[in-house]
Amino acid sequence: MPNHADWSPEALRGALEQAAEWTIDYRRRVGELPVFPTVEPGRVRRALGDHPPLEPDPFEGILADFDEHIVSGLTHWNHPGFLAYFSSSTRAPSIVAELLVAAVGVNAMLWRTSPAATEVERTAVDWLRQAVGLPPSFSGLILDTASTATFTALLAARELAGTRVRSDGLAGGPALAVYTSEQSHSSVEKSALAAGLGHRSVRRIEVDEAFRMRPEALDAAITEDLANGVRPAMVCATIGTTSTASVDPVEALAAVTRRHGVWLHVDAAYAGPAAMLPEQRGRFRGWEEADSIVLNPHKWLGTSLDCSVLLYRDVAPFRASLALTPTYLESEDDETDLMDIGLALGRRFRGLKLWVLFRCVGTDGLAGTLRRHIEMAESAAGRLVEGGVFRLAAPVSFSTVCFRAATAGADPEAEDRWNRDILSRVNAGGRSFLSHTELGGRYVLRLSVGSVHTEERHLDEALEALHRAADELSPGGPG
Repeated sequence: MPNHADWSPEALRGALEQAAEWTIDYRRRVGELPVFPTVEPGRVRRALGDHPPLEPDPFEGILADFDEHIVSGLTHWNHPGFLAYFSSSTRAPSIVAELLVAAVGVNAMLWRTSPAATEVERTAVDWLRQAVGLPPSFSGLILDTASTATFTALLAARELAGTRVRSDGLAGGPALAVYTSEQSHSSVEKSALAAGLGHRSVRRIEVDEAFRMRPEALDAAITEDLANGVRPAMVCATIGTTSTASVDPVEALAAVTRRHGVWLHVDAAYAGPAAMLPEQRGRFRGWEEADSIVLNPHKWLGTSLDCSVLLYRDVAPFRASLALTPTYLESEDDETDLMDIGLALGRRFRGLKLWVLFRCVGTDGLAGTLRRHIEMAESAAGRLVEGGVFRLAAPVSFSTVCFRAATAGADPEAEDRWNRDILSRVNAGGRSFLSHTELGGRYVLRLSVGSVHTEERHLDEALEALHRAADELSPGGPG
C-alpha cells in the first residue's frame, strides 16, 4: 500500500474486495467455529505486539493477522449455536449499511450538519413505531444501547419531577426514588447511579410467581415514599426481563403511575419487536400509556450493534434536561437537532442501518423471523423436559427458556453444582453457547433463540448436548 495519508481509489477497491471475500467466507463457515473461544487471558494482546508500527503494513497481511489472532479469540455472536443472553446477530443488509455509514462519515448532531441523516433517522424510527403498533403520539431517536436510553429517560423524568437539577444541581433538593422490579435489568440501577440519585434511591419491587412486578406493591412503595417526603421520579416496567423474559403488567402499572403522577418508562429492549406479531400484541397492553419506551433493533431484528431506539410522548422534558447549544452550533433548525436529546454531541448515522433493514427485509420478513424463533423456543422447551431430568424454572416467554436439571429429593446445592457442570460441559463443546441466571436463590440454565442464523438443527444439537451432559455428570451417571 502507498505510504501516504490515505489509500488511492485502487488500493481502497482492493482492500474492500478482500474484506468482502473474507466476510462472505466467514459467514459461510462461522457455524463450524467454536462459538466460545478457548483462549487464556492475554493471548490475543501478546499476538498483537507491544508497539505501534512505524511503517504501513499491506492490508492482506493485516487481514491475515485479524483472521488468525483476533477472530480465533472471539465469542461468535453470529454463530447459529449462540443461545446465550439476548442474541445480537447481524443480517447481511446491515453489514452493507455499516459500510455505507462509514463511507459517508457524517455526524448527525444537527439537522444542518447532515439533513438527510436526521430525516432518515426520524423516518426509520417512525417505521418501527408503526410496525409495533404504537400511536403516532410517539416519536424518538436512535442511541447506542438500552442502558443509554434508560439513563436519558431518567434524566428527563428527574427534571419533570420538579427538582430544578438542571439549574441548581442535586444538593439541597428532595430525595428522589426510582421503582423497578426485582427482575429488571441492572441498567436501571446504573442509570440512578449516573444520574446522581444513589443506589439507595432504587426500589426493587417484588414480583409474583411468574416474575412480574406486583402493581399493589408498587403502589404501596410510592405511597410510603410520599409520606416520608421522598419524591417519586420514575417507574421502569419491563416487557421481556433479562433472566426470564417475563412481562410486567404494564396496563396496571400505568394506572398506578398515572394516579401518582410518576413518569413511566418501559424497557422492551429485547421483546419490543415481538409487538409486530398480532398474536403477541396482547402482551404489550398498556405500553402505549408510557412516557418513554426503549427497543433494541440490534437484538432480535438483526441490525448490527449498536442501534437502540428511544421513543417518547413529549420531547420537552428531554430538551429541558440536557439541551445546551453553544453559539457556534446555533441554527434556525434546532427543533430537529437530535443532539439536544441525550448526552452525546456527536451522533453516528445509525438511522441508515434501520432504514436499510426495513427496505431489504420488510416487516413481513422481520415478523416471520420473530414468529419462527418463538415457535422454536416453545418446541425446544417441550423436548427439553422429556425424560424428567430437566424442569422449567419459569414460564416460556417469547423465545427464552429457563430450566434446571433436578431430581426428586436431591440437595438443592448439589443440584446447583450439577447444573453448573452441565453448562460448562455444553459450552466447552464449542457447538452451543448457553447462559445462566438465578431464580429463587437457585442456579438456573437459560436458552434464548434470537440469532437470525439459528435453525431447528442447531437447537437439536444443543438439546442433545444438554441431555448427554446431564446423564454423564449426574450422581451415578456414566461420567
